[in-house]
Amino acid sequence: MLGLPLAFAAPLVLGALAALPLLYYLLRITPPRPRQTPFPPLRLVLDLRPKEETPLRTPWPLLLLRLAIAACIILAMAGPVWNPLPAVEAGEGPMLVVIDDGWPAAPSWDRRIAAAAERIEAAGRRSLPIAVAAASDEGREITLVDAGKALERLRAVKPAPFAPERLPVLGVIEKFTANHPNSSIVWITDGIELGHAREFAAKLAALPAHITIVTGADPVRALAGPENLAGGLEARVLRSAPGGPERGLVRALDLKGLAIGSAAFDFAVTNETKARFEMPVELRNEVARLEIADERSAAAVSLLDERGRRRRIGLVSGETADVSQPLLAPNYYLVKALSPFADMREARPGAADPIRSLLEDHVAIMILADIGAVSGPAHEDLLRFVEDGGILLRFAGSHLAGAADDLVPVRLRRGGRVLGGSMSWDTPKTLAPFERQSPFFGLAVPAEVTVTRQVLAEPDPGLPAKTLAQLSDGTPLVTAMRLGKGMTILFHVTADTTWSNLPLSGLFVDMLRKIVALSGETAKDASAGEGVRGQAEEQRMVPPNRTLDGFGVLGPPPPSAKPIPAGFDGPADAEHPPGLYGASDALIAVNALQPQATIAAADFSGLGVAVEPLRGSEPIDLNPWLIAGAFLLFAADALASLWLSGGLRRPSRRVVAGLMLIILGCGVLVAPMRALADPAAPPLSSRDLESALTTRLAYVASGDPKVDEASRQGLASLSRSLARRTSLTPGDPVGVDPARDELSFYPLLYWPIVASRPQPPQAAIAKISAFMKQGGTIVFDTRDALAARPGGPPTPEARWLRQLLDGVDVPELEPVPLDHVVTKTFYLIDGFIGRYAIGETWIEALPPPPADGGARPARSGDSVSPIIITSNDLAAGWASDPDGESLYALTPGGRRQHELALRGGVNLVMYTLTGNYKSDQVHVRDLLERLAH
Repeated sequence: MLGLPLAFAAPLVLGALAALPLLYYLLRITPPRPRQTPFPPLRLVLDLRPKEETPLRTPWPLLLLRLAIAACIILAMAGPVWNPLPAVEAGEGPMLVVIDDGWPAAPSWDRRIAAAAERIEAAGRRSLPIAVAAASDEGREITLVDAGKALERLRAVKPAPFAPERLPVLGVIEKFTANHPNSSIVWITDGIELGHAREFAAKLAALPAHITIVTGADPVRALAGPENLAGGLEARVLRSAPGGPERGLVRALDLKGLAIGSAAFDFAVTNETKARFEMPVELRNEVARLEIADERSAAAVSLLDERGRRRRIGLVSGETADVSQPLLAPNYYLVKALSPFADMREARPGAADPIRSLLEDHVAIMILADIGAVSGPAHEDLLRFVEDGGILLRFAGSHLAGAADDLVPVRLRRGGRVLGGSMSWDTPKTLAPFERQSPFFGLAVPAEVTVTRQVLAEPDPGLPAKTLAQLSDGTPLVTAMRLGKGMTILFHVTADTTWSNLPLSGLFVDMLRKIVALSGETAKDASAGEGVRGQAEEQRMVPPNRTLDGFGVLGPPPPSAKPIPAGFDGPADAEHPPGLYGASDALIAVNALQPQATIAAADFSGLGVAVEPLRGSEPIDLNPWLIAGAFLLFAADALASLWLSGGLRRPSRRVVAGLMLIILGCGVLVAPMRALADPAAPPLSSRDLESALTTRLAYVASGDPKVDEASRQGLASLSRSLARRTSLTPGDPVGVDPARDELSFYPLLYWPIVASRPQPPQAAIAKISAFMKQGGTIVFDTRDALAARPGGPPTPEARWLRQLLDGVDVPELEPVPLDHVVTKTFYLIDGFIGRYAIGETWIEALPPPPADGGARPARSGDSVSPIIITSNDLAAGWASDPDGESLYALTPGGRRQHELALRGGVNLVMYTLTGNYKSDQVHVRDLLERLAH
């Protein structure tokens, strides 16, 4: 809405201004209260004229002063807000606002819309025609409208879930500048180079218009390339430039949106890092979505489909020399090739039926390397496994060449074919290029891969449709056949190097990867002849199921979304937005970024255009200023009244007291006035505001992801225990950085010591010292109970802590006495144990016992020790899952140790919050009764 920059939260209160004339009349006709003079006893005195006279009306300067006080109070009650007007563009012609609407703009979208709206309102006050264009509009015609309609068009723009190319929209911009000379163009860019930002800016600079580039300074973060590796699930975390939060969390969710786990990341000095989830493969295979916490964009989300699942593969070999000569065994090459992207399972030594034992392990692919005919119960189980959707992958060899069964895709000739050698007229054959219908299509065929022997297939009519790979002479190398929902695949060579050098090549790994990817697909209609080639994967179209919007929210696909080819590998675009495609039981994930993508900030230097930072004109609350002004005017009124009444010339005690109150009030106003006048003062974050209202436990982020995760898990478990066992219900624990975060909101800080991390800056040490002096408590945990030796040299963690505390005012410390109040604030305990139970805990020393031999007091007042030092790794001892099971191995171990660790943690929190409350004598009877039981 276009209007004045001044607004009021309660405009009806302004109606009280109409009463100012009445107030003026009342103040004008009402004189000051007359003074009473004793009647003189002498008659002659009655005729004397008094030296002091009472005025009939209030002096007009004092009258205006009091009217100003009333006006300030009325305006303050109306809630005035001042909205600064934005700068006016230099161009005298129409204004075009171009806004980037890709996913990089989503995290700061509200600020971008506000900045664009301010420019439009400024142009509207000059009655200039305005046009709005988005980067994703491409060739849409630019139309000039008034400011009101331009604002409607602006608010209709939403961030797209992809990074649009900017160059296609350049054509309509050039046409606009040609038709409207002396125009101005404001480009509100996301500041990311994706979409040729610098090239677009350079071409804008060459146009005959006044160009202004408004770019954001906050870097964006994104996820790319999640991989389900052998040890865990990893994802690349990217950022466009240094700045902003350096640490964060990546959450793992399932298809229902339920949290499975979280992983911490730390950028340090780079713009790329990794988040790693160390979970069982069963849990990792349930992950359908990874997302960066507190980052709202489509690229901050990575979706996973069946291709991201880590398959469990069973392997049975017919070779007897596997153990004695592993380099000559097929198991060696198959395990090496498949381990990076699958979990290999081999039958236990001595298993009576290795095939059935592996099928009971719920494998997705069963590999039989040179296994002859399969019969009996194993045959029935294998057949049922394939028909239910499994893949049976077989490799040829001497055993398979001499036998055959119905679990191979084609009929085989007995014996085999030998290529090359003294008994052969032929030479080794190379591989032919893969045809488009083959799942191996697109893989490069190395010229050095040769085959010297193979098992031949009978030339049946359906053989070409079952052939996935062949030699240069046309003989099949890999054949396959659909069987129920699953598939049987046969390599006509061995899995080792006796028949070919294929296992030594990278092609072997790529072919196996393609086969593993096939295990995630459901049954498809077989083509003629029960083949698997039929329709090409690239030609099979998959419709969208659910897609992401620009903010990373999964929902129904937009009308513009089109089906993708089954082999689509991204990245997302306007026609294929990121999301899930296909049926619910065979989803294909499309993400905003490709696995190896990078993001970088755009560089607009040297282009000769004006570049401004993205900052909105924040509204200014005038209420504090008006209240302060009313108080100052009231003080001036009081001083003027004292002057007119002569009180300043003959000051009494009341006058002096009044002057002191005025001076004190002015001093109280100085701090908030200075804060209002200092725009550089950092505002409180939303987390700080929440922590001010909710009691939270906090830990100091060390920079080591594993240590920080253990701290978070430990404090989270302790918070749950506090909520169940006490009247305190703390919020979720948070990690803080003493150099940047405000510490006063947290009563207790847990600081795990990591000797490999650098010391905090001097400013952080000063904040730590101030926090301890102002009543906060820090628990320093060196976590070195097993490495420390009494009387021995200090551990690296102890030396690191000593260096840190050199600049901190640390009180005298002593081992926690048995009679210390911290041992009885909630539970009666003997000490503080965590993951270890042998370390010692130190606390501020108590006063010495009285000379008469009585018990020494716990401490004076209700003060709390500002520092506690332990080595027992308390957080790891507290950490537990929702069922109460400890997440870390405890030493010596047992559920009892975990319970005692939690009790010690509860006592620490209660001690921090209540001080020496339990040291009062009123609790002695209750404590003795508990000891008696």
